[in-house]
Amino acid sequence: MSGLRKLFMLLALTGFMPAHGLDEGIESLRESSRAFAAVARQVSPSVVFIQVESTRNSVAQSPFFSPFDDDFFRRFFDGPFSEPPRQQSPAPQQRTVSQGSGFVFSSRQGLLRDKTYLLTNNHVVEGADKIRVTFLDGREFEAEITGTDPESDVAVIEVKAGDLPSLVLGDSSNIEVGEWVVAIGNPFGLSHTLTVGVVSAKGRTSLGISDYEDFIQTDAAINPGNSGGPLVNLDGEVIGINSAIFSRSGGYMGVGFAIPSNLAKGIAEQLIDTGEVIRGYLGIVIQPLTADLAESFAVEPGQGILIAQVSEDSPAQQAGLQSGDIIVAYQGTPVTDVGAFRNRVSLTAPGSREQLSIIRDGRRQDVSLVIGTLNDQQMVAQDTPQSSAELGLSVQTLTPQLAEQFNTQPGQGVVVTQIVPGSIAALAGIQIGTVILEVNRSPVDSATTFNQLIEESSRDKRALLLLRANEGQRYVVLNW
Repeated sequence: MSGLRKLFMLLALTGFMPAHGLDEGIESLRESSRAFAAVARQVSPSVVFIQVESTRNSVAQSPFFSPFDDDFFRRFFDGPFSEPPRQQSPAPQQRTVSQGSGFVFSSRQGLLRDKTYLLTNNHVVEGADKIRVTFLDGREFEAEITGTDPESDVAVIEVKAGDLPSLVLGDSSNIEVGEWVVAIGNPFGLSHTLTVGVVSAKGRTSLGISDYEDFIQTDAAINPGNSGGPLVNLDGEVIGINSAIFSRSGGYMGVGFAIPSNLAKGIAEQLIDTGEVIRGYLGIVIQPLTADLAESFAVEPGQGILIAQVSEDSPAQQAGLQSGDIIVAYQGTPVTDVGAFRNRVSLTAPGSREQLSIIRDGRRQDVSLVIGTLNDQQMVAQDTPQSSAELGLSVQTLTPQLAEQFNTQPGQGVVVTQIVPGSIAALAGIQIGTVILEVNRSPVDSATTFNQLIEESSRDKRALLLLRANEGQRYVVLNW
């Protein structure tokens, strides 16, 4: 081994590197620092500190309230000590002042006066009597609510002024896990605070934060007061609205969630144009295609989502969709996630004709349907609870009286009358009163038929059941 090579290895092992190598590393850090500083200069003038005055009922705290109680997900709107106690009693109303963040994203010129629109979270301005926004340069404005959408936690507010700097809403579908992102807001009232991190994950759904979820997860430090502020990429484009954190203390723990800009943009545009959000409607209940369900339907895991129920007189029923169909594409784009599909349907304009690709009985086919309009009495592509484990149940043929009680017809299913604790049926979530409609895709019309189908399944020790409970349907797989 040459002396030069030995010297290089010694330097590597002892942690000493040539001066030019250190200079290159430091310069690389300087470039990153300059990039973040450039984002701050570009974005901060458009970010606002929001103060909200509202009238709320004050509460009397129980002496047994523990400071260690916490919500799984904490909003950023209120401070870390504002969580209501478990026990509370009515008290006189009082004026409260809360805070959050927002940012300018659009302006429109009017005949009498210009308007500037800002995006924030619904939970920041919900119930507001008075809203004041403060810009980085100290300018203050009274703001009014243009429209709110509690289901997505998006809100648009407006100020009657022009010439206010706005941010560009980027394409959130283009972001990648690992990309640098910057969060700017007002944590704990500390105006225009910048933090840096990466995109930790995307497409987070079923978190229970809002009804329509497709969150970007980030480790950029965000805290109470950041809610409604922008999450931007290194080009200064908004790719999300900071909305919630995972915390056991009320403060930053490395996991934050932002509403993607593509979802927020579609909702914001409707709020500006009409003051409300009109959502598309299919009339189906869907569930994830687990490995057990995929095997039962002879498809690959992750190859779509499963229709568990089709509502009567819905666009889905009129198009011929059925329970057991597997949706694999919508508008020509693959479907793999329940939450993402639900969001896409909800943002589709009612009355438009769209294409679905499904797998039925192992064969792929395309279905054309007209999107309906969602109202309060309808469900739009929701996921349902589903589980599978290891049978211990008794069933009864549906009499006319039982059929009426369980909202079905005589000869359409059997009702569960007994569940053995700890059995595979119990572990699968089946309860007394559940109606079993199918076993292995075969209709069940009596207890005798049910028992025969279960006996046939004993060869494989596996059965696919279609259940109805609480006016909703779902599939489960029992293995024993």
